[in-house]
Amino acid sequence: MARFDGKVVVVTGAASGIGRATAIRIAEEGGQVLASDWDLERVTETAKLITDAGGQARAMKTDVSNYEACGELIAAAVAWGGKLDVLVNVAGVGGFVHTTEETPENFARTLGVNLHGPFNTARHALPHLLETQGNIVNVASIAGLEAHPYAAAYCASKGGVVMLTKALAMEYASRQVRVNAVCPGGIKTPFIKNFKPMEGSDVTLMMRMMSIIGRYGQPSEVSSAIAFLGSDEASFITGEVMRVDGGATL
Repeated sequence: MARFDGKVVVVTGAASGIGRATAIRIAEEGGQVLASDWDLERVTETAKLITDAGGQARAMKTDVSNYEACGELIAAAVAWGGKLDVLVNVAGVGGFVHTTEETPENFARTLGVNLHGPFNTARHALPHLLETQGNIVNVASIAGLEAHPYAAAYCASKGGVVMLTKALAMEYASRQVRVNAVCPGGIKTPFIKNFKPMEGSDVTLMMRMMSIIGRYGQPSEVSSAIAFLGSDEASFITGEVMRVDGGATL
């Protein structure tokens, strides 16, 4: 497939996991990808994987919780490609913690990356997406749809991403800019190590989050959904919150 031929795409959180899989998938389909992450070394590896395979990619270090840094990211993509067609917000942080042990600093950091980040990038990207009639794909989580124990900050941030997605979709639909989200369940990435049972965890509560398929998902299974929503094949879809969770939220 070549659904992204001629398209300029920004992917945040592209150093590993879902973000890396998405950057590679879009580049394989012809996209010109600016891969971004706070971890410059690993996101540079992502870009190299793409260029070594004959694709177009550059890497850039960005802390998406920083509004000005997100402006620099979008400006760099437009300077390189001459436009912006798709923004994919994957960057995220999180993990299990007893709420009585949560710190205000970690709570703020979680919302800063997971919720402020998609707003920051979207705010800078929208003027360019209006010109190209482009689209945004946000990565939320099933934790934004149903309560998870020991994840107050993560649930709050991802619930916010779901509603941010819907609000932007409604606001810009008549101007031909689509905004959608995917909600992964448990995906086998380095990120999953942050969600292990802790001392004092109630296992019965944690079982509610399990896939009924009986396995973790793969990053490629999420990147396929992202690539679909970001492509013209999904031209009549906006405000969608697509679950990629192996039936965990049935």
